[in-house]
Amino acid sequence: MTHPVNLPRPLPPAAPHAGSPTAAVPWAGMRFYLTTHKRHWLRLTDVPLFLKAEHFDRAVKWDVAQGPYAVDSGGFMELKNKGTWTRSPRQYVDSLRRIWEHVGPYDWAAQQDWMCENAIINGGSFGGQPFVGTHLSVREHQRRTVQNFLELREMAPDLRIAPVVQGDSIPAYEDCLELYGRAGVDLRKEPIVGLGSVCRLQSTKQGAAIVTAMAAHGLRLHGFGFKILGLERVGHLLASADSAAWSSHARRRSPLPGHPHKNCANCIDYAMRWRQRVIDAIPGHHQMLLTDGRAA
Repeated sequence: MTHPVNLPRPLPPAAPHAGSPTAAVPWAGMRFYLTTHKRHWLRLTDVPLFLKAEHFDRAVKWDVAQGPYAVDSGGFMELKNKGTWTRSPRQYVDSLRRIWEHVGPYDWAAQQDWMCENAIINGGSFGGQPFVGTHLSVREHQRRTVQNFLELREMAPDLRIAPVVQGDSIPAYEDCLELYGRAGVDLRKEPIVGLGSVCRLQSTKQGAAIVTAMAAHGLRLHGFGFKILGLERVGHLLASADSAAWSSHARRRSPLPGHPHKNCANCIDYAMRWRQRVIDAIPGHHQMLLTDGRAA
């Protein structure tokens, strides 16, 4: 039988320096990041953006961020296509340092976690997309996730690297919390804790139950890939969320009037309009959480 992990409540932070991993979240309410693969958008808007670390790998010209942004490790595509991580923790840390130095301080960067979705573990074809499959157990994915976070934090204690909890059921997520606790990581002291493997469940009762269970531990959660239905259900329990749904939404539609491209799947104008529709669609009391001034 799995029991909840009762992690101690943290003391108020004692004015940590800007790069401290235990620095307090620098915003109130819930921050909604617009996910994009276009890194130059960082100089075009002060809206919070979410980008994969790999999008900076071949950067020659660096764009200084005009607003908040966070960095995704790209784990889903890495495990989907290759079945393992090919970028070492050292390479990832080096990449995060380059981004920090050239683009400016990010809110946080996700660790190199191991998702526990069935397709990632067992492989096969899902939605017309091939998945290699790791063919490991959920428990092994969790163990590797915790081990990676410990390694990254040891290599780069000054960088804002966020841990991620993984699982495929509430008991499994509780087990992952316990693994972190045994390793000496108090997740309640972390400014952001990613909630992995919930993207495809975020609009369901199961997904809402997982978010609720994890939030009950006092974690400041980030919801990966959360859209309107998920935010309506549990947005008030999240510290932040991101979504790239605008791009696939645009790909299935005609371009905006006056736009010469075939569709607006790479268009900042469309992305900003979509973002505003997401925020406007959230009930009023949730909308207040999403509109943290211009930095919502």
